[in-house]
Amino acid sequence: MLEIGGLTWGLTIGLVVALLALDLVLAAVRPHRVGFREATFWSVFYVLVAIAFGVWFTLRYGGEFGTEYFAGYIIEKSLSVDNLFVFVIIMTTFAVPEEYQHKVLTFGIMLALALRAIFIALGAALLSLFSFVFLLFGLLLIYTAVQLFRHRNEDPDVEDNAVVRTARRILPITDHYVGGKLLTRIDGRRMVTPLFLVLLAIGSVDLLFALDSIPAVFGVTREAYIVFVANAFALLGLRALYFLVKGLLDRLVYLSTGLSIILAFIGVKLILHWAHVDIDERVPEIPTPVSLLVIAVVLLVVTIASLIKTRRDPSAKAHAGSLRAHPTVPEQTGP
Repeated sequence: MLEIGGLTWGLTIGLVVALLALDLVLAAVRPHRVGFREATFWSVFYVLVAIAFGVWFTLRYGGEFGTEYFAGYIIEKSLSVDNLFVFVIIMTTFAVPEEYQHKVLTFGIMLALALRAIFIALGAALLSLFSFVFLLFGLLLIYTAVQLFRHRNEDPDVEDNAVVRTARRILPITDHYVGGKLLTRIDGRRMVTPLFLVLLAIGSVDLLFALDSIPAVFGVTREAYIVFVANAFALLGLRALYFLVKGLLDRLVYLSTGLSIILAFIGVKLILHWAHVDIDERVPEIPTPVSLLVIAVVLLVVTIASLIKTRRDPSAKAHAGSLRAHPTVPEQTGP
């Protein structure tokens, strides 16, 4: 078992909070359109921070735990790209001005980290008490994989989000963005701005992604610390990655298929681990290095296949994928 002291936990959380604070200051103090050069710099910076942490972690705690960290980081990074699809859809649906997108993403990432910290604590506690939770996590991931594959050519319907619908019904909302504010006062009446709805949409989506991503990382490690840092470093780079690749996301036409394969693979890995522990030790387990290799190969194949597809068929467009079908509105053919 990995033994992490209170000081290490404190320094790690302090590092994550400091990086988040830096992002928030940049977004709040100087709202601006994030260009390609700036997005590239911060994307590379966060990847290097994650790698540097992984090297230190491996040297400090050993190769086995280091492999688990890098496997978890790659899983979260690949799943976070799917987050980007949804973020693009939300920004487009609500017509968020470019100078406010930085701020929205930073708040969204902070909310995602808070939600995932809660799920990590719950997941670690359940796994330490009941080994059959591995079976439940495995079945959840396989179900998610099947649904994602079935609806891989669809996008989530942001307007059909229950949280957003409820907010529209009960809250007074301004017609326009008001200087990047969440709340404002018009004619003496307190109102929320569309930016508030955007954060609600992103927060509810973050909650759904956490339900899948946390069990996925527990598929390669049982250590809550590794699950937390893998999530944290993957999410920290999400804001910069959004501005870097949002114009290229449409070309990753097979990403949802690849993610469904990865989720199904990890689901099987969790079920095999449960069977090995609770049923028969002769049931084989999938080692973490094998998991890391499979995930890397799937992502590489998916990326290359997507680029080939879009080069041959420029009209092909990627979709975020959905966990459920959305009703189609029949076309009106006449009066």
